[in-house]
Amino acid sequence: MEKENLLKRNLLALSSRHRELCSRLQGADGSTGHYTFLESRSGELIPAHKDKEGINRPLHSMIDPGKEAKRLIDAVEDYGFLILLGLGGGFYAEAALENENLCTVLVIEYGLGSLKDLLFHRDYGRLFEDPRFLLLVDPGEEELKRFLLDHYQPLLHGGIRVIPLHSRTNPGAMDELGKNPFSMAAGAIQAAIDSVSGDYSVQAHFGMRWFSNIIRNLEPAFNCAYSLPNIHRAAITAAGPSLSWQINSLREKRKERFIIATDTSLPCLLAEGLIPDAVISMDCQHISYYHFMDGIPEGVLLFLDLASPPLLHTRSGSCIFYTGGHPLGRYISSFSRPLLELDTSGGNVTYAALSLAEQLGAREIEVYGADFSYPQGLSYARGAYIHTLFAKAQNRLSTLEAQSSAFLFRTPFEKKTRPDNSECWYYETKTLAFYRQRLEEKSRFMAAEVIPVAGGGAPISIPYRLNPQWGTIPFTPVKAKVGLGEFLESYKKEIRKLPEPGKRAADYPGILEQKGEALRVFTTMLPLAAAIKWRNPEMGFRELVEETKARCLKEIEV
Repeated sequence: MEKENLLKRNLLALSSRHRELCSRLQGADGSTGHYTFLESRSGELIPAHKDKEGINRPLHSMIDPGKEAKRLIDAVEDYGFLILLGLGGGFYAEAALENENLCTVLVIEYGLGSLKDLLFHRDYGRLFEDPRFLLLVDPGEEELKRFLLDHYQPLLHGGIRVIPLHSRTNPGAMDELGKNPFSMAAGAIQAAIDSVSGDYSVQAHFGMRWFSNIIRNLEPAFNCAYSLPNIHRAAITAAGPSLSWQINSLREKRKERFIIATDTSLPCLLAEGLIPDAVISMDCQHISYYHFMDGIPEGVLLFLDLASPPLLHTRSGSCIFYTGGHPLGRYISSFSRPLLELDTSGGNVTYAALSLAEQLGAREIEVYGADFSYPQGLSYARGAYIHTLFAKAQNRLSTLEAQSSAFLFRTPFEKKTRPDNSECWYYETKTLAFYRQRLEEKSRFMAAEVIPVAGGGAPISIPYRLNPQWGTIPFTPVKAKVGLGEFLESYKKEIRKLPEPGKRAADYPGILEQKGEALRVFTTMLPLAAAIKWRNPEMGFRELVEETKARCLKEIEV
């Protein structure tokens, strides 16, 4: 009876924030025999795990588990988000939550039945009721990665640390299925951290420029009136060296394809006398100007990310702004000026062009020049801006060849050979491999059939399509819901109304959720805040919020 009452109290404490998990636990079998329970010298009940030889391995110190946990947690520095692999008796989590500056403790556990066994023997109520505590049970690899991407925000949480409960996670510690899933969890956690770190690094570098460009592009974005073409067969041109070899094949199909050129490939096409139907650009840096130095032929549609350099839209009389992943662009599209929304999560303009072709209704998309590598040691197709740039900068001490080599060798790469042609070799960097993999992943889920035209670079593999149904709803341009002046006045008002943060940065979103649109407004400022924090690493969160608000208001009022 005492065990049943203890289970009920634990489930009641868990149900307030983990209702779905609580329901699963109620139906689980807690008599797995996965643990035995031993009493420590300090009087605490310690779960002991049975290894493959049947030997009981205590998960905590048999002398004083609380003191052991405190010593271990105190030795960990610079973290606000702590991941514990294994719950055990909860001593690690309890010691961590004694730190008032800690934002979140996430415990990952495997084995629903063995977890229920723990709840029969120890009181976890204080732990489960702490708003900083999260419990994730039996997550798959993708679920765990997605959970961390949704919950870990470096700007709010600071550093992230992982602590394994060694007796629970060592190779001999099996679950009910005879496996140890913690090795998979460790890989998924690292992949999620790498992804978050990469995103945060990009925000830190470009957050200021994104915000400034978006504000300055609002006037032409609000004023432009346009209609979108409805297409069926598209050709996308990237600027890989293979484009130079494929250009004649594309020329033969010119009348049958709606050609969407990436900005980098535009001068390559024009140099060959081939005029595309549309050009797409997404880079916020001023180097984008180089792609348009020769102008854009009349009648060619120019699709610009709202965060593009402000003067780019003047290069074309047919400019259409779209919003990618920046939260301010999404906010503007929702509340004021509906914009074409493209998937730019692949991190490169070829990926964005694929999303554009899909939005325009294409059912078949050929991709040219997408090498995602350096075939034969070449970086770009003939006519690309980089060749002109190097040619103008060359001298006797810095030849064209020397500049090209320096560009090629600026990052580590691996030399590979195409499986379909042993004479075709290429250099591949981690970044370019990531771009290719993201494009492959997107292609498998698209309604349109993506056909990569074979070249000399890294082969693009699309073995099957997971969603062949025609489900894309084309974007229909509509007028702005409110005028630009009215929107900016409203946005400034909402920024000024943002409340001061509390003691912990991670609590701020919860405070904002209670203030109408405050959370959405603050989200639009996060990339800019990341850039400010990167330049001022010692700045406290409260000061960071005030500085970000001031910078936003200044940019809007200029």
